[in-house]
Amino acid sequence: MKLPIYIAIAVVLNPPVFSDTPEKLVGVEQAAILREGSSINRVAQKASKPELLPDDPTVRKWIDEVIHTLEPSILTESLNLYKKNNAINARWTEEEKLALLNETLDLESLAGLEYYSESRKAMRIFYETSQVIDDPSSKNIQKPPQYKILPTTVTLYARQKDLTFGDNIYQYDYYVYENTLIFIQQNLTTLSMSIIPAVGKNNLRSVVAVLDAEDYLLVYAASFAKTVSIPGMRERIGKSFSSRANAVLGWFVQQADKVFK
Repeated sequence: MKLPIYIAIAVVLNPPVFSDTPEKLVGVEQAAILREGSSINRVAQKASKPELLPDDPTVRKWIDEVIHTLEPSILTESLNLYKKNNAINARWTEEEKLALLNETLDLESLAGLEYYSESRKAMRIFYETSQVIDDPSSKNIQKPPQYKILPTTVTLYARQKDLTFGDNIYQYDYYVYENTLIFIQQNLTTLSMSIIPAVGKNNLRSVVAVLDAEDYLLVYAASFAKTVSIPGMRERIGKSFSSRANAVLGWFVQQADKVFK
């Protein structure tokens, strides 16, 4: 049976929009590893290009900008797949994307997060405290914002104390696209290990990109840092950032479960 002409025209003028598959974003081999429930991780020293970067122009644009601005000496990357508990091949809805953004804005929920410390071979607290503040200067504590309509960008400031780098101020920038959510953490104070200033002010960018991928969310996390050139220090910092990235991914899963489970 032929479609009426007006229905056929509507299909042409308003084609359905689908999200990319994990295979399209990261290749068949890596997608197979991720579909099995494993993560893919990488730590690189000195000048290095990302190797796990998804095939997405928006994510690539932001990563290229970070590398150009920072010229990092350490790069850590990870890839993960998060299974959405809904219909197969279903794109996330605007309501789901909004809810997920609001959950990731809840930086207070990072307090108490644990990660596995390679140096200590034990679980360790990541952020002892995590509070959203109004401004890096006044540091007045405020509740994380919650939106009823999707914004295109959001900027938050946070005061976060961790057992590795101490009490510091960070800026979080969120960017909302059709199939992608990106948030970038930047240090506004110097990160010190003991008495050693390990990462100078504005010399860290931690990027988390969440891409809608049919019945999954593909999560790409990367940290770029320009660090001190003390022998052994870069390797120690690289391992720390890699372990902490896994902790943040665990936190993301907890937040995403509130939306998709």
